[in-house]
Amino acid sequence: MTLLDYLASHLLAFVVVAGLLGLVVGSFLNVVIHRLPKMMERDWLQQAREMLQPEQPQTEQPVYNLILPHSHCPHCQTEIKPWQNLPLISYALLRGRCGSCRERISPRYPLVELLTAVLSIVVAWQFGFGWPAAGMLLLTWTLIALSLIDADTQLLPDAIVLPMLWLGLIANSFGLFTDMHSALWGAVFGYLSLWSVYWLFKLITGKEGMGFGDFKLLAMLGAWGGWQVLPLTILLSSLVGAILGIIILKTRGDSNSTPLPFGPYLAIAGWIAIIWGDWITGTYLRFAGF
Repeated sequence: MTLLDYLASHLLAFVVVAGLLGLVVGSFLNVVIHRLPKMMERDWLQQAREMLQPEQPQTEQPVYNLILPHSHCPHCQTEIKPWQNLPLISYALLRGRCGSCRERISPRYPLVELLTAVLSIVVAWQFGFGWPAAGMLLLTWTLIALSLIDADTQLLPDAIVLPMLWLGLIANSFGLFTDMHSALWGAVFGYLSLWSVYWLFKLITGKEGMGFGDFKLLAMLGAWGGWQVLPLTILLSSLVGAILGIIILKTRGDSNSTPLPFGPYLAIAGWIAIIWGDWITGTYLRFAGF
């Protein structure tokens, strides 16, 4: 019996492997969340210099991507040793401090690793071993990265969203989560629904209520889950976004006009809708007496 056969026939083993894999992926997601916005900014500045100063010699920038330079302490710049990159374990052994300068390490790093592991376990338990689980794990990891990037920078990078949108359509051409017809119109309606709200709000108030990245994110979720997940996704994200948005603004003491990222709420609601949407909708209809 091969390892794949063993995981296919033993759900608990697959759940454990998914959790361990989630820890490793979570460590990589921390790099993506931190570096990708900086890579985008460097690229924008480079393009601006080339456009505004085409005759000026362009100085070569040091390499900066998801691999190089190697991870280092933001305080003392000491390169992090391989064993110090072990998910959760190294943070616990170092007691949350840099091994060189003893400055505190943000608890966000181990929390992202833990969150990724927990959600990976949920996906593995829900779907069991197979292609749907593989697809949902990839989507889950993507949504974690997008949520935290949006929370930090109010950006939803096309470099992540658009390939995942196309991948959702390709996956559903094989019927992974829904049929191709539902996936295609899920992408179309996902984009147009928020696009329409954006322009209606702008015509009435003269202000921009959300960013174009939110349209693309909902289109991506529609491509993966089909148009059927859109109503619940929009309802849950709007409800949770309104409640938490008010709490965040009051806690910070900000005005009601302060912009807040909507992407994390869309990501959470879409993830719930794809996994439990049918059960939630069916439960509501039975409770409502339909």
